[in-house]
Amino acid sequence: MERKIFIKQFALLALVPSVFIAACKSEVKETSKDGVIAKKQTYTCPMHPQVIKEEMSTCPICGMDLVPFEKNSNEKALKVDEKRQILANITTVMIGANSLSGSKQLNGRLTVDPQQSSYISSRIAGRIEQLYIRETGVRVKKGQPLYQIYSEQLSALQQEYLMAVAQQKQFPGDKIEQQLVESAKQKLLLYGQSAGQIKQLLATQKKNPYVTFFAPEGGVVAEISVTPGQYVSEGGPIMRLEGYGDLWVEADVYPNEAGSIKEGQKVKVVIPGWEDQPQEMTISFITPSLLSGTQLTQIRGSIPNPNQQWQPGAQANVFVPTGNQKNSALTLPVDAVIRDGKGMHVWIKKGKDSFEPKRVTTGQENDNQVEITAGLSEGEQVVVTGAYLLYSEYILKKGKNPIEGLKLK
Repeated sequence: MERKIFIKQFALLALVPSVFIAACKSEVKETSKDGVIAKKQTYTCPMHPQVIKEEMSTCPICGMDLVPFEKNSNEKALKVDEKRQILANITTVMIGANSLSGSKQLNGRLTVDPQQSSYISSRIAGRIEQLYIRETGVRVKKGQPLYQIYSEQLSALQQEYLMAVAQQKQFPGDKIEQQLVESAKQKLLLYGQSAGQIKQLLATQKKNPYVTFFAPEGGVVAEISVTPGQYVSEGGPIMRLEGYGDLWVEADVYPNEAGSIKEGQKVKVVIPGWEDQPQEMTISFITPSLLSGTQLTQIRGSIPNPNQQWQPGAQANVFVPTGNQKNSALTLPVDAVIRDGKGMHVWIKKGKDSFEPKRVTTGQENDNQVEITAGLSEGEQVVVTGAYLLYSEYILKKGKNPIEGLKLK
């Protein structure tokens, strides 16, 4: 009897889980058949998009209030109230036909003009006793002492000159003696002695093997090739000076673009940070071969460097006119067009607080305006400032690129 009761209890316990499972299945089916599963609203942090929650709360990282995250929404319109438009400096303009003169921007850089450089070499063999400039980057003036050299050869030439002068005094008016004096003086000048040093030699009547050499012109020390105590040969390098009064501008050009650029053509050069001081440059040289390791050629020209305010190595933007003048083209400011890996688009104002993205294609362009060849119609209100803020806001709220699924109209 007890055995039968035990078997019944065991069978009852084994039946209970299957009943619950069946009930759950029927409930799911009923929910799927009769009810519609509601889409849950998600929230994210404006500063930390990786934070996503299903309830309204604060960000665990920065404490900011979370904002609605409409990731699954297919609505293209973005709502921005009037107050936020003012804060974001969102302004619009009605697109219309304008004239457009095109130019192509090239990336360039400022370099040293070799014609402004001075290579200082030793006029005579000897030992460097003093080096008055010992570091690069120092600006020197014309006539400033650079180094002092000890030279027995120069001392012998000084002695030769003093003897020739003394011999001339014994035979005044003798043309041969006068020629010997001039010849000895010319040797000293060729070996780097100045007229003042020769005059001092005559006054003291004492030869001096220690001779100071001065800067032939001003510039910036770019290279020093000797150290104090070093022996140098005649013609050995001492230092190199660079002048920054004029600078070269070198710009990179693709071979298919180089055909429309000619030597002697005038272009505009703008140095970032000095946009208010554009320079006009004449192209003086176009490299006949591609640069090593690249598919680029170069154009070159020279610009003045007033007050030496620009340094070699600085970036330069070179604008080459294309020669195409359009008198009736739909144009927008360059910053109004958003460009990314998926294409180009602008933002259209559809209502008081509503903005929508619109895919466009562009044509001719200069440094201020860009031509819209497709995607817009004359009279539409296009965002010209604050477009990138709308782009960022859309990605933050909807979690996708605004031009995904957009077709060109």
